[in-house]
Amino acid sequence: MSQSLLHTPEGVRDIYGQEYCNKAYVEAKMSNVIASFGYETIETPTFEFFDVFSKEVGTIPSKELYKFFDKENNTLVLRPDFTPSIARCAAKYFLEKNEPIRFSYLGSAFARTSSLQGKLCESTELGAELIGDDSVYADGEVIALAIRSLLATGLKDFRVSIGHIGYFKGLCEQAGLDEATELELRGLISGKNHFAAMALIDQTDIEPVIKEKLLGIADSFPDLDTLSSAKDNVTNQKSLDAINRLEALYNVLKAYGYESYINFDLSMLSKYNYYTGVIFRVYTYGVGKPIVKGGRYDNLLAHFGKSAAAIGFVLQVDDILEALNSQKIDLPAKDEPIVIEYDTNDSDGFAKAVAKADELRKQGKNVIVNHN
Repeated sequence: MSQSLLHTPEGVRDIYGQEYCNKAYVEAKMSNVIASFGYETIETPTFEFFDVFSKEVGTIPSKELYKFFDKENNTLVLRPDFTPSIARCAAKYFLEKNEPIRFSYLGSAFARTSSLQGKLCESTELGAELIGDDSVYADGEVIALAIRSLLATGLKDFRVSIGHIGYFKGLCEQAGLDEATELELRGLISGKNHFAAMALIDQTDIEPVIKEKLLGIADSFPDLDTLSSAKDNVTNQKSLDAINRLEALYNVLKAYGYESYINFDLSMLSKYNYYTGVIFRVYTYGVGKPIVKGGRYDNLLAHFGKSAAAIGFVLQVDDILEALNSQKIDLPAKDEPIVIEYDTNDSDGFAKAVAKADELRKQGKNVIVNHN
């Protein structure tokens, strides 16, 4: 047998033993919290038609997708992101009634990443989507649900950064930026590349005062008072509406008792272009990337033929486990099975061992029956 067959392909790995038990425990804890808010579990296919994740939808770049063909020569892809799949499914089956629907999901997502990035190509994602409610109360419910799910795992030291796409888009409209420049600037600001953003803006002929406001997006707004001061920087209605929404969202989260976990970041602009309003990420110690990502995507379902407001989030299970490990938060140890041995020379030994094992299993014990 070739030694290469004993190894997994680059970007994927085996999970077993205590690590698997930790993962199952954390998934169960978070799933139970999501279910307690009335979210119904849904399962979508591991692969879909390419158009579900196309550039027009606004998901990850095509070069990062795992693509292949079916027998009719249709282009298929392994899902890189659950949200477009949930949106497709909701548009097909669930939007006949004019009432909000709540879904949760758990499974693997796939993205082709460079080995130099040190990222896995297969990741476990657990998430929730609230469809059919455009209110700030829906925004608050989803963010509160993400916070409560993390708390259920034992994590306590984390921060929810909240932004709003409308603030940036309002300034871009006020500046008269074309779509290509807006998208490029969006990527630079989101990546905290301040100098490249400044160079790009300097190449435009927009007013100096608008240039300053666009670059000021990268400033921090840690609390409600400093967020309110952002109103002084803008005059366009879209940006003002975004700030008003965030102020209202703060009050909703305060009612949940979670205001101490949040801060505001108006430079938060996801690479997923389907986000339309409130957007948020959760950061914690020991992990160099967000462990939760989410936001509002009110235009996405229209791509699948049914218009509906929506907001959701994804819990990055592997990154949450990394955070728990680095912060030395203990998880329950794996239950070792009870071993019952029997003597092959004893004619009644096997029957007795089986009977004893069955009795213990009825008590909820894990039992192995071995011969000596």
